[in-house]
Amino acid sequence: MNKSLYLFLSLALVAMTASAALAGNPDRQGEAGAPELLMNPWARSAGLHTMSTSMVTGVESMMLNIAGLARINKTEVVLGHTIYLKGTDISINALGLSQKIGKNSAIGISLMSLDFGDIPRTTTFQPEGTGGTFSPRYMNFGIGFSHIFENKVSVGVLGRAVSESIEDVSATAVCMDAGVQYVTGERDNFKFGISLRNIGGRMQFKGEGLSEEIAIPDFDGEHGIVANQRATTFELQSVLNIGLSYDFYVAGDSRITTVGNYTSNAFSEDQIGGGLEFSFKELVMLRAAYKLDLGQLSSSDNTVNADPLYTGISAGVTLNVPVSKKENAPRIAFDYAYLTTKIYDGTHNLSVRISL
Repeated sequence: MNKSLYLFLSLALVAMTASAALAGNPDRQGEAGAPELLMNPWARSAGLHTMSTSMVTGVESMMLNIAGLARINKTEVVLGHTIYLKGTDISINALGLSQKIGKNSAIGISLMSLDFGDIPRTTTFQPEGTGGTFSPRYMNFGIGFSHIFENKVSVGVLGRAVSESIEDVSATAVCMDAGVQYVTGERDNFKFGISLRNIGGRMQFKGEGLSEEIAIPDFDGEHGIVANQRATTFELQSVLNIGLSYDFYVAGDSRITTVGNYTSNAFSEDQIGGGLEFSFKELVMLRAAYKLDLGQLSSSDNTVNADPLYTGISAGVTLNVPVSKKENAPRIAFDYAYLTTKIYDGTHNLSVRISL
């Protein structure tokens, strides 16, 4: 146990050091790209406003804290669908699989894509539209590994490939996540987690769409040449999460969990928040959370435009059904989450989970 504790403390020290480098900086807002890396397609953790850093497990850990990947029974498959900012016709589809390897390790893969629908195509000379449409393709693919040391400390690492493209322009990058979780208490009541996400290379758009034909006058008239424009590179949405939770058991197997989380964003305001989850014998779960941008606490601008996109409130519900009465029987879970937004009609998350 001492080795596990030393490992946990070492990773915590590294994360605290990284926090200084990633401290929220609203002056840099808009300088980073690939915002889909911060969009959570999984309903269970979305119901807690993606603040379950300390307690997230299985497939959903690949979006928040990869250290929780190994905390499953054997196999977990999750399908997710998100209606992002209802009214914009943007949706997110996701598929994840986690598989135990041996007693204390697990690997997982996740695939996530955004559907923007059909966007009318316009040009400089046809600003009202050409009659055609196009649809951007945003995708990312991750593969992760997690290991539990003596059932108390778990660590994990994940590599992710990110792709954004339209017909004639595309950008790709590779990034990494790392995380740690610590569990202790008589019934593993207390949990603490740290994750560092989206650390990697810069992205740059390239392709024929950045080429332009230019007419060059000379003595014989005009000659056309093709000039290639070079797009500016941009960084990914790096973020550090530090979270804790505590389980209170009531009436036997029912549980009330309190959650707290601090998020340090490299390209926007830092965030802090908390939530509650009630579980009735792990069959029905209700959850709610509130997240606040720290800049709101010190800002003197009380206008609506000063508020972030999400107003801070989220809620969710889970129905977790065993397929038989046997102990540790496979389960099928249906998760739903709703996040309130300043504009449009909120974000809705739906997930189906199969646990073996």
